Amino acid sequence: MTTDRPVDLRRLAIPAYGPSLLFGLGEGAILPVVALSARDLGASVPMAAAVVMLINVGSLLFNVPASVITHRFGERWAIVGAAALGVVASVLCALAPSLAVFASGVLLFGVSASVFMLARQSYLTEAIPAHYRARALSTLGGVMRVGVFVGPFLGAAAIQLTDLRGAYVVCGLALVVAGLVGALLPELPSRSTGSAATPVTVRGVLSEHRRTFLTVGVGIMLVAAVRASRQVVIPLWAENLGLSPQTASIVYGVAGGIDMLVFYPAGKVMDVRGRRWVTVPSMLVMGLALLAMPLTSGLVAFTVVSCVLGFGNGIGSGMVMTLGADFSPPVGRAQFLGIWRELSDIGATGGPALLSGFTALLSLGAAIAASGVIGLLAAVVLWRSVPSVTGRPPAPRPTRAGGS
Repeated sequence: MTTDRPVDLRRLAIPAYGPSLLFGLGEGAILPVVALSARDLGASVPMAAAVVMLINVGSLLFNVPASVITHRFGERWAIVGAAALGVVASVLCALAPSLAVFASGVLLFGVSASVFMLARQSYLTEAIPAHYRARALSTLGGVMRVGVFVGPFLGAAAIQLTDLRGAYVVCGLALVVAGLVGALLPELPSRSTGSAATPVTVRGVLSEHRRTFLTVGVGIMLVAAVRASRQVVIPLWAENLGLSPQTASIVYGVAGGIDMLVFYPAGKVMDVRGRRWVTVPSMLVMGLALLAMPLTSGLVAFTVVSCVLGFGNGIGSGMVMTLGADFSPPVGRAQFLGIWRELSDIGATGGPALLSGFTALLSLGAAIAASGVIGLLAAVVLWRSVPSVTGRPPAPRPTRAGGS
């Protein structure tokens, strides 16, 4: 666990947060055009949607290998390598002569994101004192969201000057700078003393901390499912109400703006009052907002509920990373966080899938309400499993199975 040692936060600000801002910007630039690029290369609508999902698939498949890479080479070089891999993925997507090559580039971008996000979380977990941790990680999540918010506008400007490939050029350039800035990260003390050579296995970490993964980890999986469903719910319910795509985009943007405004205060509350004071209210607010969404029948009510949903998501910014950092062991941290991210990605993939299944079986309104129930269930799980005070959670009970 990170000790409460003095740390120069200003020295870390640009090298620690700059790459996240730039990676988010690059991701935001390409997300709106991946499906369109796939269509231009001959994909059907369902196939284009599947190509978009390859980003999540790449991340889901590579979280555990990413933890091994980060443990072996260190957080700084993992960030630099992930940025370089993202540049290669951007070039593949921009110059792809066929749908297969383009899909490979999209999948590779997901792999790059997996390594990058795990390494940046692992670095700040080690570098920042525990009493600043939630603020640091909430800011990390918030900065990434700012990048994703700004990216589409820069991508649109590049497309206006060229064509769809312009968005991938923006992404590639942003990741080049992200890699250069990431190379400026100060080396962690644990790296310079050689702790990276400590033999640790993913299986050992999973066995030793299985109780944590089966309690808080399940809560995190539910949180990710609710958050991912939120991104689908707003445009789908807008269409159900007969609103234009432009109106739906504006409502989504306003809700996203509220989301971005509250990440730092939420982190401070987690540091000062405890993790429960944010994790549980975040899921309660999101769950109740999702339950209220099917009851809206006009633009004003829909906008208000969407903004409440955005607020609930915003106050939870960084909570998944913070809890992962709290429970992660000093030895085997990268492996622990790789498993943690795997649980989160499973939830993020399963949430929209459950929404789709409930919609097919019942109706869109019932499916959205079911997502709300999952949010309330997540609040209950987090209330029962997250410590009520700040600081390190109780250590896991020793197990006879192979430890780390």
